Amino acid sequence: MINPALTGLFTGLSLIIAIGAQNALVLRQGLTLQHVGSVVLVCIAGDVLLINAGVAGVGAIISSHPTVLDILRWAGAAYLIWFGVRSLAAARTSHALTSGKVATRGSVIGAALAITFLNPHVYLDTVLMLGNVANQQGIVGRWWFAAGACMGSVAWFVLIGYGARLAAPVMSRPMTWRVLDVVIGVTMLTIAALLIFA
Repeated sequence: MINPALTGLFTGLSLIIAIGAQNALVLRQGLTLQHVGSVVLVCIAGDVLLINAGVAGVGAIISSHPTVLDILRWAGAAYLIWFGVRSLAAARTSHALTSGKVATRGSVIGAALAITFLNPHVYLDTVLMLGNVANQQGIVGRWWFAAGACMGSVAWFVLIGYGARLAAPVMSRPMTWRVLDVVIGVTMLTIAALLIFA
């Protein structure tokens, strides 16, 4: 039998390693070296909170109330459309990283909180999906699963937040940054469309 903590680690990583709103924000802050610790901490804390909520059974409560899921779906779709359009607009005017304006710590924390708690995919992945898989591990095993999933979030956000600076020389080229903004924008709009037409 596979250790529940390892199962949680690999399941959590498989869900979190994708171009999404959280990852895009952490990557951007890491590349610009602006308030990296703050955004990493907020994203980790949000994931840990939601993973443990899912393991505690909140996911089952949410899934038994379709209205809650509908509200999350439409609010999330609206948010992802806004985020995607903003990224595509940024792609038209992006320059080298050194020419960007400095964001305040408060605005970065606000963006991280919004991306974490207004994004329905965060709830689907952490609360519902991870919660359901965790609860298949048994009474004790589910908490080891949660610990593994939380460690995956910690490792991933620290890696992309602080590891992004290694990619700064490549990402400092305006064309590379524009391509990243386009990929992020298209991804967000695609996820929004899937939410709307699912």
